[in-house]
Amino acid sequence: MPWNPQDTMQLRLEFVTLALQQEIAFSELCQRFGISRQTGYKWVNRYQAGGREALGDLSRRPHSSPNRTCDELEARVLEVRSQHPAWSAHKISRRLKDQGLQGVPSHSTVNVILQRHGCIGEKASEAATAWTRFERAEPNELWQIDFKGHFGMLDQRRCHPLTVIDDHSRFNLVLQACCSQDTETVYTHLRNAFACYGLPQQINADNGAPWGTPSKPGELTELAIRCIRLGIRMSHSRPYHPQTNGKDERFHRSLKAEVLNHRSFTGPDQVQAEFDRWRQSYNFERPHAGIGMATPISRYRPSARAMPSRLPPLEYGPDDQVLLVGWNGKVTFGKHRLRVSSALHGLHIAARPSSKIADAYDLYFAHHRLMTFDPNQPDTR
Repeated sequence: MPWNPQDTMQLRLEFVTLALQQEIAFSELCQRFGISRQTGYKWVNRYQAGGREALGDLSRRPHSSPNRTCDELEARVLEVRSQHPAWSAHKISRRLKDQGLQGVPSHSTVNVILQRHGCIGEKASEAATAWTRFERAEPNELWQIDFKGHFGMLDQRRCHPLTVIDDHSRFNLVLQACCSQDTETVYTHLRNAFACYGLPQQINADNGAPWGTPSKPGELTELAIRCIRLGIRMSHSRPYHPQTNGKDERFHRSLKAEVLNHRSFTGPDQVQAEFDRWRQSYNFERPHAGIGMATPISRYRPSARAMPSRLPPLEYGPDDQVLLVGWNGKVTFGKHRLRVSSALHGLHIAARPSSKIADAYDLYFAHHRLMTFDPNQPDTR
């Protein structure tokens, strides 16, 4: 993973934080981030000696001051609000506590301060209302992926922000300003995330391209096939039910409010610079109401499943009937011609007796069940 100048500080902070969790072998983590062990130890030692300020040119403002006056506390509240205009009083209060400030007012007092200075109104209060959702028990059990719409840039191109969120921690794994929504673009950024954070157990997406087929929900695409071959389970939201990917939708809401609203960008480089700046704040500083006002990084751990150097070969059991998929996703099974997915052309799938329906067969691609075929009801899936 290259350490580009524009995101070096972010990557150093992510590396050190994940290294101190000791969930992944240090040498493997260094390899994922594309640095030597010597460099890795250097940044860990600097961080332990001087905190995040030692990783770059950050503010030297002291975290606490026992002689701070009420006016100064109020000024700090307004300062955080000016830096993050979309943050609620809960987030501002928690952020000041995380910075080690003494005598931080409660969120209700912060709310009064913001109202007195005309920083919030009724509409803004409603927009900041938290959503309550079910979440996975551990990091990397489920990632949610989507594009956050698209918008025009001053260079006449359109930007398609690609986002990936970890369901448990809300940690943002990918925030990329893309000029295309094609398979290669998405897989390139997913592959970089896999290399850095490891492989998730499951990825959930909507039914749009490139991860879904809108006209044929559930049919595999080339992108889904690559993920399945890596051992990742692919799932899709119910059509017209975006709440299935609700955490990524909520992330989009924050991205729009805190970065995109009322802004114009010259091109993708400027968009990406803003994305990188905000992503660090979102993952490391911004308290998240959905996880008890913790920061996403405090709940995230990298996956122990490392990204392989190449896609592993397809393997099926000795009792499976292995079938080759032909043009247009057609496959011959006994006397029957079935259609699975045109993206599977040239690949092998397996047929094995169904455990639920007598005389029926389940068709699999790797671990993914494609369909159930009942010879007595040829159209049963």
